[in-house]
Amino acid sequence: MLAAWREIQTEFAAGIADAIEKDFDLVNDLYSTVRVIDNDSGGDWKLPIYGGRAVAQEENPDPPLMLLDPFDVKRTAQFLASISFDELWGIARGKVCSQAFYGWDEATVREIFLDHHTNLRSFYGRAASAGHAVVKAAWY
Repeated sequence: MLAAWREIQTEFAAGIADAIEKDFDLVNDLYSTVRVIDNDSGGDWKLPIYGGRAVAQEENPDPPLMLLDPFDVKRTAQFLASISFDELWGIARGKVCSQAFYGWDEATVREIFLDHHTNLRSFYGRAASAGHAVVKAAWY
């Protein structure tokens, strides 16, 4: 994953990678608000950020790796395609803006999170269409 990180711009251009460098926990919070919109949504909101199965690593276990198999990648893509960013933002904006973005212009923060959502939707959509699994690393 470290080698992939060093080549991240190349992987972005190829459409095989996405990264959320500092806001991933707040993006997870944004998606968790789907429970307010659809109480029967299950746990699919967890898939884009923290979903997957932990992958054991014998050498250098940092960062922790998670694997989404192709079935869960498809579920993730379907979840992201089916939710309304505007509805999520309407519920989550107070929490997001009052935490890491206190004092920022709300329109600017909204645009940051819309970009994250758009990128994730596109990335998971491409991966699902290709039948790929997704490996995620969580550097803290």
